[in-house]
Amino acid sequence: MARWGITLPLTDGGLAAQREPLARLRSAGYADAWSAEVAQYDAFTPLVLANEWEPGMNLGTAIVPAFTRGPATLAVSAAAMAELAPGRFTLGIGSSSDVIVSKWNSVPFERPYYRTRDVVRFLRMALAGEKVDREFDTFAVRGFRLASPPAEVPKILVAALREQMLRMAGRESDGAIINWLSPEDAGKVVPIVGEDKEIVARVFVAPVTDRSAFLEGARRAIAAYLNVGVYADFHRWLGRGEQLEQMWELWARGDRAGAVRAIPEDVVDALVVGGTADQCRRRIAEYFDNGVSVVTLAVMPFGVDPLEAALSLAPRAAEGD
Repeated sequence: MARWGITLPLTDGGLAAQREPLARLRSAGYADAWSAEVAQYDAFTPLVLANEWEPGMNLGTAIVPAFTRGPATLAVSAAAMAELAPGRFTLGIGSSSDVIVSKWNSVPFERPYYRTRDVVRFLRMALAGEKVDREFDTFAVRGFRLASPPAEVPKILVAALREQMLRMAGRESDGAIINWLSPEDAGKVVPIVGEDKEIVARVFVAPVTDRSAFLEGARRAIAAYLNVGVYADFHRWLGRGEQLEQMWELWARGDRAGAVRAIPEDVVDALVVGGTADQCRRRIAEYFDNGVSVVTLAVMPFGVDPLEAALSLAPRAAEGD
């Protein structure tokens, strides 16, 4: 069954201010709350609070980097969340990017495919309660065992962009988390992961009718992400290399404003859901039509209140139309 999720935090005011919005969102039909670990909060704290406030919601990380915590630290964090939310917590893990891993955390961003694969393999063993004493390709763990393994082992999903990582997600984990892609792109990547796998798509949405504000804000967001190496390679693989080449060239020369202006309008419309609430809901439905299991919305506040925007898009809002 298709599930609608929301990315936390949704509103300003800090973590404590999320309680009432989360209650309203759940009442409106959102079944999932997903955290995003970049430069604001860690991945786990918002979910602990969400579980206390709305204990029936599904919870997930999108994502925890495979590099920035030690394997055992990841295991104890995941086990704690699985204990708090048995059967409702999903650990999303991925390589992240050279910016977050190397530039912000001073960790070498080396062999990201293999590091992510090895962390997933370790976590599967550790969360099942096994003693892990093993040399993996990218690290070694000696004599680790969880003191209290979770009664229900959480699902593990791998954040995946191109084909090699997508296939690994299907082979090594319970599914994939996909990001910064259109519904049509989802139709390309979902079959690579494989059948009977959970696919979570993080979808950026801005339900605004001011076209100029939408294009300006969305172009800035796209430039911030798609100039990171892993995302640039992803969109070349998807076939957008020619459309985005001018943006990449201008960005590399230091012309940030020119790079933002160079993003074609049809690329904006492909990657960010915009328009009226009704138009947005129809576009979101296309992700489900292309094999996505869970759509977790990241609301972009381009002149709108994020909570009211999310409520306007909610499944039960659609039922009342």
